[in-house]
Amino acid sequence: MTGDYLTRSPGRSFDFALVVSALLLCGIGALAIYSANLQSESPYIQDLYLRQILWIGVAVVMMLAVTLIDYRTYERMAWPVYWIGVASLAYVDISGKTVMGAQRWLTAGGMNIQPSEFMKLAVILIVTRMLDDMEKEGDLLLSELIKPFIFVLIPFLLVAKQPDLGTAMIYMIIFTGMALFHGINRMTIAKTVAVLAAMAPIGWLLLKPYQKNRILTLLDPELDPMGKGYHIIQSKIAIGSGGFWGKGIFEGSQSKLNFLPEKHTDFIFSVISEEVGFVGSIIVIAIFFFLVMRIIEAALHSRDKCGSLMVCGVAAMITFNFIYNIGMTLGLFPIVGVPLPFISYGGSAIVTNAVGLGIVLNVSMRRFSVD
Repeated sequence: MTGDYLTRSPGRSFDFALVVSALLLCGIGALAIYSANLQSESPYIQDLYLRQILWIGVAVVMMLAVTLIDYRTYERMAWPVYWIGVASLAYVDISGKTVMGAQRWLTAGGMNIQPSEFMKLAVILIVTRMLDDMEKEGDLLLSELIKPFIFVLIPFLLVAKQPDLGTAMIYMIIFTGMALFHGINRMTIAKTVAVLAAMAPIGWLLLKPYQKNRILTLLDPELDPMGKGYHIIQSKIAIGSGGFWGKGIFEGSQSKLNFLPEKHTDFIFSVISEEVGFVGSIIVIAIFFFLVMRIIEAALHSRDKCGSLMVCGVAAMITFNFIYNIGMTLGLFPIVGVPLPFISYGGSAIVTNAVGLGIVLNVSMRRFSVD
């Protein structure tokens, strides 16, 4: 191995394939949003794709900006970033904007910002900082997981109260993914699984009525086909009607005739599947798979534990959103507000995911440099 290899400049290690795959997904998303709202009578809804394109531009700038500062600086900023995030969630609880019964947004400069999305990045940073500070190479014990768990539990409870159980779950998924990547003692895993299984009945009792209905509807949507089961039924119809090749771009009847609800956000994959069919859906999934594989590769080849943990957190965040959203549209998971990364409409979500990719690029670019 030559000295030139060890001191390769960050710019020469820039992962263009990762960026191109993300931009492909963004382009597919903007086109799907345009198609989904083509027949809308509201000029605002018709122009959502233009707003998405604007957010994509902002996201790309943010992604590239994040690569300019060594990622270890972000680890040192973890505590102030975390507490700013928690404070913003608390402020949402006091003065947040309520839409469809959920209080999740802050309004600034005419834009709706969702702090719970940005909190995902804060969770990644704080868990990285706490696990890295342990300076432990072996498997983690239960006692060593309690402190980081508590700091993840705080935003979990604040977001679940909004209510937004889907986003709250992602915080726990990020924490679990990062802890497993670091390594957890087998006995600790067994004890944790046993405790969670024992607490499942209590968890059911703590769920709100509408959350229980979502789970029951998942098991049998026909129990309430025009109510709680409507979303799942219409999504399945849209996906199934696409067949092998799809009905054609801009030709999806379920979205055009407004049978498909939340068609530019939660159920954007149903729009895509109806128009480009099984083949097009597999292509979209393949791009996602390639993106996630590039992220995992960056985690495995990071120069240090800090970088590996950060990238692992980003991988957990994007992968869970991806799997859950598609599973939700297929009727495999309960319906919660989990967007499809880079494709669903939403500025906060796309910027959050782009900044996450910026962290991945940052770690990947510096894996060959030396101090």
